[in-house]
Amino acid sequence: MPFQIIRNDITKVKADAIVNSANPKPTYAYGTDAAIYKAAGAEILLKERKKIGDIASGDVAVTPAFALKAKYIIHTVGPSWEGGDKGEFDILRNCYANSLNKAKELGCKSIAFPLIATGVYGFPKAQALTIAVNEISTFLMRDDVEMIVKLVVFDDKAFRLSENIFFSVESFINDKEVIKAHKEEYGLDSTEFDRKAMLARIQPQENSHDISVSKNETLKPFDEYTYDKSRYMNDGRDEHPFTDKLIEILNKKDIDNITAYKRSNVTKKAFSKIMCGDTKNPQKKTVLAFCIGLKLSLEEANELLASADMAFNPYNKRDKLVVDCIKRKQYDIDKVNQMLFICNQPELGNYDAGQ
Repeated sequence: MPFQIIRNDITKVKADAIVNSANPKPTYAYGTDAAIYKAAGAEILLKERKKIGDIASGDVAVTPAFALKAKYIIHTVGPSWEGGDKGEFDILRNCYANSLNKAKELGCKSIAFPLIATGVYGFPKAQALTIAVNEISTFLMRDDVEMIVKLVVFDDKAFRLSENIFFSVESFINDKEVIKAHKEEYGLDSTEFDRKAMLARIQPQENSHDISVSKNETLKPFDEYTYDKSRYMNDGRDEHPFTDKLIEILNKKDIDNITAYKRSNVTKKAFSKIMCGDTKNPQKKTVLAFCIGLKLSLEEANELLASADMAFNPYNKRDKLVVDCIKRKQYDIDKVNQMLFICNQPELGNYDAGQ
């Protein structure tokens, strides 16, 4: 179920189909609609749009994409917000569902959406986001669907307001003070600090001092899920330790392949390469996605990471957030990725054909 939230200008996104939050009349004025017309070639696109005529709210129509990095523009008319009791929610759901079904009908492998109707039409962003994520997720979980969907936004205001963000992440959002403190104390930038600190913790020197934790000392928050990596590391006898471990987990939890890769936000092609042993070293974002999508315990997640010669990094913000999700048993990959998005962290999953 490859679903990615990105902060970008939708006119610069490459996808088979670009969705336009369109005017019901064959014209354009402001916002995303105007930006798409100008980027595609306003005169030629407007000429094509006039052939279609009016579009009813919630319906879709298709034109060529012209100068955009796409094959098609799917025009859909969102609802004008009038308080929420005029059918606005159903209309917005139809915008997403009809656009996705039209893209499938056209044979599209990828599609990019704006947050429909949240501009001049005034639909509340947080509620629009909830509808967008729910409709996209429902569509992508269908067995007959293999498509990459991108939700393109300019800012994270909707994500901060949305009820889909299931626990507070304020403490993770701005770590400038932490980085500054690290630099002042160690004379290192954050990347170098992470690496050296990790080495100091897992490979202490014989003559080093004050690195052990006394019985009465309180451990740092991440210490409870660091572990002896040698317990899980492959000894060289298995040719595909990550694939073998993944298959073992799927069998143990009785999860079929389609469910496994869709829940984990991984493409069918990438999953097939892993299962066939063509991918010995998957990216960490893919391994972490399986940890969430397959609803692994912390111990199981540690084992899966170690089979790919990886581990949770106690100084990495994304790793800390993922571990927190696992501990809270929050396994909805879309909600986890929304949280990572507002924290400016890379999302989980695999959106490309390769690893």
